[in-house]
Amino acid sequence: FQPFLACHPKLYKEMEHALPADVRVIWSMLEQPANCRAAMQFTRILREHRIQILHSHMFQSSLVASPLGWMCRVPVIIETSHGAERWRKGWKSRFWADRIISRFVTYHIAVSEANGKFLVETKGLPRRKVVVIRNGCDPARFFPGRPEPAGLRQALGFGENDPVLLIPARLEPQKGHSIFLSALPSVLREFPQLKVVLVGDGILRKELEAQAASLGLNANLRFVGYQSNMADWYAFADLMVLPSLYEGLPLVAMESLAAGCPVVATAVDGTPEVVIHGKTGLTVPPRDPIQLAEAICQMFRHPEMRESMGRCGREFIMAEFTLAKQVRETADLYRLAWDQCRRGVGDPRHGMNSVSAPSPEAAAFRH
Repeated sequence: FQPFLACHPKLYKEMEHALPADVRVIWSMLEQPANCRAAMQFTRILREHRIQILHSHMFQSSLVASPLGWMCRVPVIIETSHGAERWRKGWKSRFWADRIISRFVTYHIAVSEANGKFLVETKGLPRRKVVVIRNGCDPARFFPGRPEPAGLRQALGFGENDPVLLIPARLEPQKGHSIFLSALPSVLREFPQLKVVLVGDGILRKELEAQAASLGLNANLRFVGYQSNMADWYAFADLMVLPSLYEGLPLVAMESLAAGCPVVATAVDGTPEVVIHGKTGLTVPPRDPIQLAEAICQMFRHPEMRESMGRCGREFIMAEFTLAKQVRETADLYRLAWDQCRRGVGDPRHGMNSVSAPSPEAAAFRH
């Protein structure tokens, strides 16, 4: 494959460090359906570079890109969904636009079994078009035994033997930080030396800082903002907590487990597919600070349980959630869809509903 990335310059700056050298980057301002100039520019991109596989991520992207790809007779059009989209309210929550756009899409990739169920049962997308390819992480970047960065404890004002709890998540309503802060006082009553690091930034930062101060947590809590070197932070932590209200399939849970750091998480959407209760971590209901606090305390009461879950977590990620596996399955789906189109099966140009049920080869993508 010759990969192209069409994206907004701001997004490119955020991911520039991670792009391989063979990716050709094209600026695209295609954010709203009514932006005719951007739409014309995007169609020129598709035609000039003779794009044969158009893969958009998230519905907002697919809403504009998929119909334009169909108009330009792009043979294969794929959309990846990354979550349950519970932010939608009113008419947007009825998903009629999604069902219309699905007519232009060859296959929808769901990043988890829960995500696939959501696409079929809630959005009402055709089951024959939904393929589960679960996210993965790079176990070469995240691995047990990595030494914690020298001087980090001192820089944060932590003691040499203080246990460390990590929350790597955007400071957004979805991630449930407020619930965690409500749970933390009862944890600190049992483990007063516990230190907490919140990695990430977002619109709730000031609000969460105010809540932490009002609960008297400042001595035990640090907001460190966005960090690109997440492997160092997993190495620094004894436990990772993800108190999300909803998720697709959380990459941070995979990364933490790959690093041998067990996880306490809310049992939402695809999270229990990674955080197996009692095996790779503990799961609790969302919005429940009492059960969240108890699960965290249980982890710190039993260090041998944490260590066992960390080992099991690494083994589980290596078997089921590697980046190599995700890439291989995605490439195989590209080839399958391309082959179907060449044979006149599943080509959007041959009819709006012409995608047939996946062959036995495609069925392998469903777990």
